[in-house]
Amino acid sequence: MKELLNQIKSDATSALCSIDNMEQLENFRVKYLGKKGEITAVLKGLGSVSAEERPVIGQLANEIRFELENAITQKRDELKQTEMLKKLENEKIDVTMPSKKSEMGNKHPLTIVQNRLEEIFMGMGFSIADGPEVELDYYNFEALNIPKHHPARDTQDTFYISDDVVLRTQTSSVQARVMENTKPPIRVIAPGRVFRSDAVDATHSPVFHQMEGLVVDKGITMGDLKGTLEIALKKLYGDDIKLRLRPHHFPFTEPSAEVDISCFVCGGKGCSVCKKEGFIEILGAGMVHPKVLKNCGIDPEIYSGFAFGIGLERVVMRSYNIGDMRHLYENDLRFLKQF
Repeated sequence: MKELLNQIKSDATSALCSIDNMEQLENFRVKYLGKKGEITAVLKGLGSVSAEERPVIGQLANEIRFELENAITQKRDELKQTEMLKKLENEKIDVTMPSKKSEMGNKHPLTIVQNRLEEIFMGMGFSIADGPEVELDYYNFEALNIPKHHPARDTQDTFYISDDVVLRTQTSSVQARVMENTKPPIRVIAPGRVFRSDAVDATHSPVFHQMEGLVVDKGITMGDLKGTLEIALKKLYGDDIKLRLRPHHFPFTEPSAEVDISCFVCGGKGCSVCKKEGFIEILGAGMVHPKVLKNCGIDPEIYSGFAFGIGLERVVMRSYNIGDMRHLYENDLRFLKQF
């Protein structure tokens, strides 16, 4: 039995020197130290050895087993080191070679205009408010003086998730939430996506962007509204821009107005862009309706306010002379690279 163990040790030592990968090393371990390995077989056969030789043979077998385990561990470390050196050699980077060209992207024109408007209004003391795009019917309509069965709902073309949940049709819902949770004075803008069931064409999309503004404080008047819009639009379009307010109707403001600016093409003289009128409609605005203030927990006898809503796509198209809204959403690089 001693001769067999010594022969196994000699064969194993010789075989271990020729191993050059992990798979061979694992096969070696299984052959000699596995459950059916040669050392294990010797240990299982100790029952046939005389009582006097059994301790000696057992001790020798365990010593050889221990030596082989250490040899396998050492060999594994050597193979790992060799593999790492080969990997480093094969994957080394030549830092003197020219790198691949990486093209820088541009900001989308919608982002450019939104950022510019945010800068303008933040410079005037406004903060930015945000709200959910999937909105409760209450905040999208009822809090804004548009109760159920109100005629104004017929023109909204709303996407309904359920009877009480909608995709917001305007960011005015953010204004309602702000007024409900904030005590005056309030001065916020609410930019974001809105949704209406419009057919896609050159001037309409079911998904578009608005930026609405709200000011609530004591003694706010229509003059404050006009002055605020005049400063903002002149910063956006230039000092030569003239403002015109036309009477209009919105359920959530009273009085209400459509706000026009002098045509940036003809300067107010009249051309095909402004349809010979000299002015172009840019946004809707008005004094916050007393019912809206009351719905949101603000006393209309003490406070007043104004609100306005700008369609960002409309501003972008007029800022960059874009004739078709679909260009803003089609991700055509030929178009986007112009900005």
